[in-house]
Amino acid sequence: MNFRPHDYQNYAIEYIKANPVAGVFLSMGLGKTIISLTAIADLLFDSFEISNVLIIGPLRVARDSWPMEISKWEHLKHLTYTVAVGNLAERKAALKRQADITIINRENVQWLVESGNFNYDMVVIDELSSFKSHTSKRFKALMKVRPKVKRIVGLTGTPSSNGLMDLWAEFRLLDMGERLGKFITRYREAFFMPEKRNGMQVFSYKPRPDAEEEIYRRISDITISMKCTDHLKMPELISTQYEVVLSDDERKQYERLKSELVLTLSDEEITAPNAASLTNKLSQLANGAIYDDTKLIVEFHSRKLDALEDIIESASGNPLLVAYWFRHDLERIRKRFEVREIKTSQDIIDWNAGKIPVAMIHPASAGHGLNLQSGGSTLVWFGLTWSLELYQQTNARLWRQGQTSGTVVIQHIITKGTIDERILKALNKKELTQNALIDAVKADLGGNV
Repeated sequence: MNFRPHDYQNYAIEYIKANPVAGVFLSMGLGKTIISLTAIADLLFDSFEISNVLIIGPLRVARDSWPMEISKWEHLKHLTYTVAVGNLAERKAALKRQADITIINRENVQWLVESGNFNYDMVVIDELSSFKSHTSKRFKALMKVRPKVKRIVGLTGTPSSNGLMDLWAEFRLLDMGERLGKFITRYREAFFMPEKRNGMQVFSYKPRPDAEEEIYRRISDITISMKCTDHLKMPELISTQYEVVLSDDERKQYERLKSELVLTLSDEEITAPNAASLTNKLSQLANGAIYDDTKLIVEFHSRKLDALEDIIESASGNPLLVAYWFRHDLERIRKRFEVREIKTSQDIIDWNAGKIPVAMIHPASAGHGLNLQSGGSTLVWFGLTWSLELYQQTNARLWRQGQTSGTVVIQHIITKGTIDERILKALNKKELTQNALIDAVKADLGGNV
């Protein structure tokens, strides 16, 4: 297939080529993979500025999406690549192949660095936001070899899914601390103030006045940002809620766990020892089942299953993609409906070919990079996630470039008066900070940032 880039794609390609350090924040569906590969091909064989490229991504994206893109486009067919995923023997064999590009999943970055085989002069991080924790092993490992890398590109559509604090580690990796500082403590002191605390112990921080503007100003010279709605004719996006209501008795039991942190269901005791555990348990109750203290599944209600049945019926045979969060969600849905989970490359092919009427997807394992837009245009959230990044990325499996339907529907099954409502509100609130960052560094195709 011949690649005919849009203007914004040409702009992003040239930006990567012109900037040894580049943060490229592209909304889902803008083609960050083909943009990066085109720039890599030019840097390898036109200007001869690099010789070995490492691409780091989520497992399924590394295994499926990047190789698929290289094989898809005529102008990239001269590129050689090797995919270092799988068991130790498979990864070692992949590294022995002489290739222009090595593709690896992010979980194996530490192994690659410690193996002594890191000899790459360009690194592309697909989903830079997965390196937002400066305490993670993958971050520490990559920082050890960062001085060896001449060129680095950070790709993401969600740079600050949990707020501005995420940006420090991401840019520490990109520019080695030049713009936001070398130490997280100084970054925190400069731009944040305590929000929730108990004496000297600080639980959370909030940005200081004008901190956002100053942070965006500091990173703007190495960062471009584009929204799909600015550059593509995207399908209409409709977000709806299907509300279900607990019975009076179910409501009392839900409130009992919420207030007392202990609940007895079907003679099984369920305890929530802390706030994090409580929110997890309440989410399970809202979905209709819960794990007891011995990890057995205890049924609570079937309201969401009934709602999903109504949605499947109203779809009249049109494919549905259903997002679940807890394992017992999937098990209960499987007992009631004929579904298939999207896990393998063949699952993706069959979904896009229209062979799967109801497909299940878990945001944490399939949220990034998978092209599922050919298989359907309706996504149902059976259970929500607190992660804005996973939420947006999962929605973007359908709402993206290449979607042939004029409308994409994101339907949320919400249990009224429960933590479901709070999670959805939190996701919407986080999006404000996310959009502020993207707008602040949005690329002007006239050449200015």
